[in-house]
Amino acid sequence: MRSLRSRLSALWLMLAVSGAATAYLLIVSFQQSAEARTARAQDLVVRGCRDIADRYQFFVSGWRGGPVDDGLKQDLVPLVQSALAAEPGVEGGIWQAGSGSLAYAYPTYEGTGPKTDLPAAELSVIQQVNADAQQSGRPATARNAGRSQTLIVHACPLRGPLQDVTAWTMTRAATAEGPAYTHLLAGLIVLAVTLLGSALWLAWILLSWSRRIALIETALGKPTDNADLPRLPRTGARELDRLVDAVNDAGRRLSAERDRATAAERLAAVGRLSANLAHEIRNPIAAMRLKAENALASPDPARKAGALEAILQQVARLDALLRDLLAMTQASQPKARAVDLDIFLRSTIDAHRELAGRHGLTLRSIVPASANAACFDPSQLQRALDNLILNAIQNTPAGGEIIVSSEIVDGRLLLRVTDDGPGIDASIRDRLFEPFVSTRAEGTGLGLAIVREIARAHHGEAKLATIGNGTSFEISLPWQPS
Repeated sequence: MRSLRSRLSALWLMLAVSGAATAYLLIVSFQQSAEARTARAQDLVVRGCRDIADRYQFFVSGWRGGPVDDGLKQDLVPLVQSALAAEPGVEGGIWQAGSGSLAYAYPTYEGTGPKTDLPAAELSVIQQVNADAQQSGRPATARNAGRSQTLIVHACPLRGPLQDVTAWTMTRAATAEGPAYTHLLAGLIVLAVTLLGSALWLAWILLSWSRRIALIETALGKPTDNADLPRLPRTGARELDRLVDAVNDAGRRLSAERDRATAAERLAAVGRLSANLAHEIRNPIAAMRLKAENALASPDPARKAGALEAILQQVARLDALLRDLLAMTQASQPKARAVDLDIFLRSTIDAHRELAGRHGLTLRSIVPASANAACFDPSQLQRALDNLILNAIQNTPAGGEIIVSSEIVDGRLLLRVTDDGPGIDASIRDRLFEPFVSTRAEGTGLGLAIVREIARAHHGEAKLATIGNGTSFEISLPWQPS
């Protein structure tokens, strides 16, 4: 799937290609228009030269010739003027080899007065073109292309009593100036400004959107204290802000649904507990009833005392069961505060050293130097660790070691209780944290369920970690350094 950046880049590339094609077409069009102007100018000089030849032919009809004097030259000037009067921008005259110009006229000259002098700058070209036409007996044309205009000189031989006489015409065709050139420059400037503006605009859009999307990515990537979605900041872009508002609204709904699901799960757990609880209570009650009936039927005082002791043991078992059940189903909200992890773990395991010593076990804690300070409810977490440590003591053979450690991994605080005992039976691994699931006959099966509830109350989770030998329980909490 293509990104917005690639699509905008493709759009900018299309604009660049379109601009280049448009510039090429403008230049080609200008060149074609310049060539067309040059062709029209050449048609003018050819037609003007032909008109001079026609009028000269009429002028000399019936004349046998005579000397070339000033009178003849004065008579030829109106002839040239009348021939070129309808050809704007065309000047010309009559030329005779050896004598030079016999007549010259520029009837459409736009100066302050009539132009009567031959153009000195082009005189050599005029002389050469007339010589070519006189020698070949056919019309001749010379084109001299300059930077801004093209000079076109045309000559054609004249028939009559005068020898070596030719007519010539001349004009200039603008190639790099004039309206067409101005239009070309204006078009290229508008095109360049449009392309540059589009490039800058698209670059700003790309940069702005990339920066705003990066803000959203950063906000989404920040660790939170719970499983809820983080609240995203508004970006200032209307389209992105609609998405941000939708995500924030979905996060609020998800949080509310999560709270409701947690409450529903707890109620469902209580419902599932009812059947197991009835069974767990019925057995001690049945045992107490049997002991009481036997004591009443026996006259032996010792037997009655033994029955009372057995009944008290069953009452203690029921009391522990109900206490654990209440702890699991009526968990209070954690009261987080600053905790020194090293001191916390040491005090937690110190309470179990005597029991561990009676089982021939050693206890030690591991706290990284960078994870000394944390923030959680120490009383609740201590109870959870107490349950895990007691389980480890009861399931680890003599000579073993139990390690209580902490670690910071990916923004979360991990509290582990690891032993080198026989491990957990694979048949109950998936149900370890369910109520009344226990590997010991005398256990209530609520210890790990309480650990899970305390972890969830801290927006964390409890799980059985995978290790090579032994057992490792892990409580994962959001890292909140104090």
